[in-house]
Amino acid sequence: MGVGEVREAESYRERIARRAALEIEDGMIINLGIGIPTLVADFIPEDKFVLFHAENGILGTGPSPAPGEENPMLCNAGGFPVTLVKGASYFDSATAFAIIRRGLLDMTILGVLEVSQAGDIANWIVPGKRVPGMGGAMELAQKAKRVMVLTTHLDKQGRSKIVRQCKLPLTAPRAANLIITDMAVMEVTAEGLYLREVMHPYTVADVIAATEAELHIADEVGVFR
Repeated sequence: MGVGEVREAESYRERIARRAALEIEDGMIINLGIGIPTLVADFIPEDKFVLFHAENGILGTGPSPAPGEENPMLCNAGGFPVTLVKGASYFDSATAFAIIRRGLLDMTILGVLEVSQAGDIANWIVPGKRVPGMGGAMELAQKAKRVMVLTTHLDKQGRSKIVRQCKLPLTAPRAANLIITDMAVMEVTAEGLYLREVMHPYTVADVIAATEAELHIADEVGVFR
């Protein structure tokens, strides 16, 4: 099955990850955030060589292991089981963060709580809730050459997560380049937020109605199936 083919009973999370995989180029070094971003590794075609980076000290994580084949000693920074690709390497966490801080990552793919029309990212804390910390999100969002955001378009209360201005504490200002949701693909530009594609079966009108941020409509809006 090719990376662009729809899988039977595909979930919205898998569809977002499948669309995100189309943005990845051969030879890239990429960090995957927790949540939907971790699924992207499952949609990289076999003829494309990509090295996925993990903050806990791995370069070269592969697709998720098959059920029952997990290695309890091998996980990503979120604690989820991973596999390795040929050429993978291990190192300490300090080296993993040095790779980030030197700007050596071609892309980071992050989940968010909110993302603004200017590309501001809020993804590490909800005030009043206990969290273990921001992890590497702040450095990843600021230092990666390209930042892609994967998220549901609406939160659990039905409110838009694509906003004019973030209300939650920022992870990084003006960091996001591309936003992919279960409804749309949007590009952050100097002129504003552009709607590039809608996810079937949604329409442009559906996306505009579900988006708090001001949206510019591209001359040609594609449909991703």
